[in-house]
Amino acid sequence: MESLHDAREAAAASRPHADIYDEDGAIRAGYVSHIGAAIADRDTVTLRGEVPELHQSEIGDLLEALMPEQRQQLVELLGSDFDFTALTEVDDAVRHEIVENLPNETIAQAVQELDSDDAVYILEDLDEADQEEILAQLPFTERIRLRRSLDYPEESAGRRMQTEFVAVPPFWTVGQTIDYMRDDRNLPERFSQIFVIDPSFKLKGAVDLDKILRSQRSIKVEDVMHETRHAIPATMDQEEAAQEFEQYDLLSAAVVDENDRLVGVLTIDDVVDVIQQEAEEDLLHMGGVGDEELSDTVLTTSRGRVPWLGVNLLTAFLSASVIGLFDATIEQMVALAILMPIVASMGGNAATQTMTVTVRALATRDLDIYNAWRVIRRELLVGAINGITFAILVGTTAAIFFSNPSLGGVIAAAMIINMFAAAAGGILIPLLLDRFGADPAIASAVFVTTVTDVVGFFSFLGLATWWFGLGG
Repeated sequence: MESLHDAREAAAASRPHADIYDEDGAIRAGYVSHIGAAIADRDTVTLRGEVPELHQSEIGDLLEALMPEQRQQLVELLGSDFDFTALTEVDDAVRHEIVENLPNETIAQAVQELDSDDAVYILEDLDEADQEEILAQLPFTERIRLRRSLDYPEESAGRRMQTEFVAVPPFWTVGQTIDYMRDDRNLPERFSQIFVIDPSFKLKGAVDLDKILRSQRSIKVEDVMHETRHAIPATMDQEEAAQEFEQYDLLSAAVVDENDRLVGVLTIDDVVDVIQQEAEEDLLHMGGVGDEELSDTVLTTSRGRVPWLGVNLLTAFLSASVIGLFDATIEQMVALAILMPIVASMGGNAATQTMTVTVRALATRDLDIYNAWRVIRRELLVGAINGITFAILVGTTAAIFFSNPSLGGVIAAAMIINMFAAAAGGILIPLLLDRFGADPAIASAVFVTTVTDVVGFFSFLGLATWWFGLGG
């Protein structure tokens, strides 16, 4: 019998809903107002006639577009017609807000309609007491499966896996396997692989569905199976699991425990979500933002940004102290105060370019011990070439503008030094942080900026002091 979730999927697929989006892909304001008015009027006929037919991702977009109080009212008014899968499509803050205001009995009833990976995604946001209360209301088998997934570390393959899968013994024939898939109502609705296990559930291999369909009914499964060379440990980090999918072009992969027993399956749709999530995290961390959502409150957002701003303030004082060493020099030649931000700014931008490439290469495992020196050498040469290029441009401009060729030469030399230092810092700092187990995406930006500021100010003001004999 088709599940409620699958019936909704079929209904959503049969009707296009592109009309709820504008030409830029944003949900239309008029549609949001229409649903908002129906919520205000408690018009359940309109809501139940329109919202459940939307795809889960469209319901997610609608929830994020509504006001906080409207979201809760929409879920309550829809009742059993609300597709809880939509909560996996919204950002964390919106999901927390909705789930925390729902009775545990409602959540327990809802998660029984979901695939196990989606159920875990919702349950993991709740505190342990609420989790236990909800799990206690579930059938025994489902409760055990969900609890096992929740016991795995956060952001691991075990948390992302789906515990519904198809597994058969190796001595079965292809015909027995096909009959089993036709008759057993407890199998997942969609799958692309059949796993082969021994009596202790240890993974022996897998068979793709196309192989089953092309084989004679009398052939044994063990004769058409292939070894699962890419089985994923349940404790493996989800980002590493995603890299396995990317490298070997997988559509699904078996997930095994520490004893090589089959415990779940990781599918490409979950991996796509992981890739997007990890890319967003890296981008936010490079800006010193952290796990911030657009729907977060002002206080939450402010609190999340303060720590790295505080670190940045300390490094700014370090840069300012370098300038303070040359206060007498600046007093004697005001042009230095005008020009020195150029040196630091150019170095900072160049370092950011190198750092961005390096952090991304580390995240995708494209940069490792075997090619690190070649990449370092390349970035240093790029820094030197760009330094010379902009040294000529900036030096010539400064010489003409201030009618002082010597000043142009000083800033040109400082530009070369700082652009080279920017390239070195942009690649070496992320590499060192990664080497010592720190996340280079989080910490690199502050330290790289400090290097370019300190080296830029010190080289420019130091060269000016030496060349012009100032500061005495």
